[in-house]
Amino acid sequence: MPRSDRKPSLPEVHRSIPIPNAKSFWRKLLAYAGPGYLVSVGYMDPGNWATDIAGGAKFGYALLTVILLSNLMAVLLQSLCVRLGVATGRDLAQACRDYFSPRVNFVLWVLCEIAIAACDLAELLGSAIALQLLFGIPLVWGVCITALDVLVLLFLQGKGFRYVEALVITLVATVGVCFTAEILFSRPDAAGILSGYLPKREILQNLEMLYIAIGILGATVMPHNLYLHSSIVQTRDWQPTTEKRWEAIKFGTIDSTVALSLALFINSAILIVSAATFHFSGYQEVAEIQDAYKLLSPLLGVSAASAIFGIALLASGQSSTLTATLAGQIVMEGFLQLRLPPWLRRLATRLLAIIPALIAIIFFGEKSTGNLLVFSQVVLSLQLSFAVIPLVMFTSNRRLMGEFVNPLWLKSLAWSVALVIVGLNAWLLLQTLLNWLHLAP
Repeated sequence: MPRSDRKPSLPEVHRSIPIPNAKSFWRKLLAYAGPGYLVSVGYMDPGNWATDIAGGAKFGYALLTVILLSNLMAVLLQSLCVRLGVATGRDLAQACRDYFSPRVNFVLWVLCEIAIAACDLAELLGSAIALQLLFGIPLVWGVCITALDVLVLLFLQGKGFRYVEALVITLVATVGVCFTAEILFSRPDAAGILSGYLPKREILQNLEMLYIAIGILGATVMPHNLYLHSSIVQTRDWQPTTEKRWEAIKFGTIDSTVALSLALFINSAILIVSAATFHFSGYQEVAEIQDAYKLLSPLLGVSAASAIFGIALLASGQSSTLTATLAGQIVMEGFLQLRLPPWLRRLATRLLAIIPALIAIIFFGEKSTGNLLVFSQVVLSLQLSFAVIPLVMFTSNRRLMGEFVNPLWLKSLAWSVALVIVGLNAWLLLQTLLNWLHLAP
């Protein structure tokens, strides 16, 4: 594995958070807690809302099994990101640059930027929709207002990375509290929920269900999160010894697993509320977030239900745009070694999202946002293989990882997950192509 002359990932916050030498498990866990929650917001962003609402309204609780399996995949893949970042001192983008040829790296960089643009499109649209629903602000202006998160991120990161983590954790907790209330309002069927977590062959046989299922997969296991997590675990200042690195891997994995468990609850809650409120009351065609907002209070008979939904959407969108901006910086620096001032890097990353979002709203209209959100998540899923396969390759490479290499059982499980992701995407493309050929005159 060739080594390149490179700066550490996110140099302005690299190794900036001290780790206590005390033996207390809880003090160390607290010191390592944070990166997992920044990653988890990508698993409950507005793209998830669009796919979960559409899936719940149309198919009831049936797609809960996809949310569960996607989340289990996410837990595994994010643990590999922790392992890569701690063992090598590289993030995933830097590892790709060191390992692959310039041509391959260019292709991977372009694909990753497309994934980040698709992700940002969903997050910006989600925040803009929330501002429109809560305050009547037009979508175009809402998208522009959400760009201000760049300034917030610069301000907080200048004070220390812990402030960024604290803001994101607060926003995630807000979403969790809001959806706990929505579940209580909607009174779902417990037996139906348990049945929904069981796998079903129908998901693979029904093209419409498969499309939303792949969207849920793309919305849950997000490509940019793999780059992000392998970088931000390096904000912790562990001692560079074998023992302390194993400790960092252990606590980093606990952090991400706990955070993703919260994301599983929120994702499930969105689909459960949608199924209980819309699917079983005859509103099975609800797919737009705006329609869900307008119908929640009348159908549930709770005047605050819609407002709580809007607050959760705004918190979700703003938290995920913060982390997507960081991911864009990591990808640009890792693949291209392009070192620009932090404000300029983040402005460039944000423009990659704002421009497509504005074009979508202006040319396709506000009513198209639901379809755009679901489509953006399918795009993310199709890009996922190009991040997952390198991650599994690197963490299974003994020459790169040394004693931190994946053991045989983990290597087998990781490659199985990668093959499932590739296979599901190939199946979707094949079914879509066959459907087009069937519909063609």
